[in-house]
Amino acid sequence: MKKAIVVGSGISGCTCARALAENGYEVTVIEKLNHVGGNVYDELIDDIYVHMYGPHIFHTNDENVYKFLSKFTEWFPYEHKVLANIYGNYVPVPFNLTSLEKLYMKNKVEKIKKILIDEYGFGNKVPVMQLKQHKDKDIQEFGNFVLNKIFIHYTQKQWGRKIEELDPNVMQRVPVYISYEDKYFTDKFQCQPKLGFTQLINNMLNHKNIKILKNVEANDILELKDGKIFYKNQEFNGKVIFTGAVDEFCNYKFGELPYRSLDFKFKKTKKSQLQPCAVVNYTVNKKYTRISEFKKFTTYKAPEKGSIYIKEYPLEFKRDKGLIRYYPIVNEKSTDIFNKYKKYLSNYLNFYVLGRLGDYKYINMDIAVKNALDLANDIIEGDISK
Repeated sequence: MKKAIVVGSGISGCTCARALAENGYEVTVIEKLNHVGGNVYDELIDDIYVHMYGPHIFHTNDENVYKFLSKFTEWFPYEHKVLANIYGNYVPVPFNLTSLEKLYMKNKVEKIKKILIDEYGFGNKVPVMQLKQHKDKDIQEFGNFVLNKIFIHYTQKQWGRKIEELDPNVMQRVPVYISYEDKYFTDKFQCQPKLGFTQLINNMLNHKNIKILKNVEANDILELKDGKIFYKNQEFNGKVIFTGAVDEFCNYKFGELPYRSLDFKFKKTKKSQLQPCAVVNYTVNKKYTRISEFKKFTTYKAPEKGSIYIKEYPLEFKRDKGLIRYYPIVNEKSTDIFNKYKKYLSNYLNFYVLGRLGDYKYINMDIAVKNALDLANDIIEGDISK
């Protein structure tokens, strides 16, 4: 039987493991934690599914991804909405016409609205940087207002860097919605697993060809040496799919890749609800970036009384502090370091990197699943053609 090792049991690794197992591969999943699921891991606490590594919302336009995951869970429909708390005022994010009417100078609202609709069309969206370069000074002023109230302070908290230090493309993507639409996502499929993401992952791994090793560090049993892969000190001729941090696995031989991490403060309240929607961003004050209230987006039949929420405090990842890598800090220097690791690992023909850490790229859940299915398909087809 063909063999494969998958390092990491997050959504990327488990998707690839399942696809390979269904096609006759004997798959060993190596997980360093005492649970599977990676960052989508959740627990049922007080009848509420609590995401222990921060909120996750499933949304996609990819029907194949939706069908694949639907084999392992039932869904309930959920349309995500986000509000920004701006000095006590709740306004929709991304910024839309409702936000404009609630937050902006009353004497200029109608003029701004008319120009936006006439020039860009109702129902469309426009990058805020485009508004900053508009010929009309009131529109320029409005663009600056949106950047300052919604984006700049929040982003600097999130990344720990000044705006000018970030990739300029980040700024170009900040939109203003010229409509009253307040849904955060516009994908065809928007839903959450009825029994949580951990149950989805467990169902995915429940296959006769899949074996799971928990509390195991990949570096302790997996080694790359002289163009060969060794597993438990024996040469391994199967496939290895690695979804962890490549710099750590390679003992930082080309340097350390920078990440942002998060400090979560979990809290309970006896109130039936804490806030008007699942996620509220704090864009102009507070040290935390957002508060997520789990019963509003993770639990199919939420309990009437009591609620659980988290505050997120971004901070720099430091490997000696027991922190988790969440967001790759992609810039010219880090890209150069990552490319060195990628080139080095390419010398091992049966070794593949995958996922947010493996590819050093922040990706949504549906893209992670798609990439994992594509990789599994490439591996299967490659073996068939041999």
